Amino acid sequence: MAIIPQRALAVDIPELVQAYSERDTILYALGIGIGHDTTDLGQVGFVYEKGLKVVPTMAVVLGETMGWVHDPGLGMDVVQSLHGEERVILHRPLAPEGRVAGQTQVIGLADKGAGRGALVHSRKELRDAGTGALIATTLRTAFARADGGFGGVHGETPAPLPPVPGRAPDLTCELPTVPQAALIYRLSGDRIPLHADPAVARAAGFDRPILHGLCSLGIACHAILRLVCDYDPVRIAEIGCRFSAPVFPGETLRVELWRDGRAVHFRALVAERGVVAVTNGHAVLRMHGGWND
Repeated sequence: MAIIPQRALAVDIPELVQAYSERDTILYALGIGIGHDTTDLGQVGFVYEKGLKVVPTMAVVLGETMGWVHDPGLGMDVVQSLHGEERVILHRPLAPEGRVAGQTQVIGLADKGAGRGALVHSRKELRDAGTGALIATTLRTAFARADGGFGGVHGETPAPLPPVPGRAPDLTCELPTVPQAALIYRLSGDRIPLHADPAVARAAGFDRPILHGLCSLGIACHAILRLVCDYDPVRIAEIGCRFSAPVFPGETLRVELWRDGRAVHFRALVAERGVVAVTNGHAVLRMHGGWND
């Protein structure tokens, strides 16, 4: 079944209430490679329960249900779909443990043409399940490679992510992944078979399972925490990027950063292949760690 815009925008996605623990917070950090250097106290703060910190991009896996992508009303060929863009806006700090509610909605569709695919935009509001306080808003764009041809733009289109500057980066670091990185990351909730099942990966055109795009975003967030935030997660108010090429577990990401006041632009290259895997990266910092600046 092809995408029918009116039906896709009306897909009813139930709210997901989720309790999470310090164990889940640590597992997420391990899944994006934090803790690789066990002597780095900055990294240890995210993987040790004493004074545990939370990586801001963990908001993408909390209150998140991926079952809606299989809804017949959406009409999307999931096997042929890839993650295009993701952005996270933090309204308050994530707690190391708690109970949250995530409400996801398909907000827009953009046809790229028959044989060229389509973009599917969704938004999730993550709230404290007890108080209703808004914690984070995530905006996601999926590239449905097999689903173009319905015509036009329907619903909302997120503002475009800015390109990285043309000059040399101000800061750079290399962060390795382990061969089992996707298998660890998926334990945080993203169980799409593309990242674990070799047969599904081959059906999608890859010779082996690929790393989650959101894992690459988490690795880039780690680089920002390390290079410009002194590992203080409260400093990050917003972060987003475009996924431009697959990363295979075991490869190293070279993250390049540009500073522009409170803005940080970034991209990530696969060091072994020189391929740009993450581009149009953009983060906004809270300069003093406060939630009103």
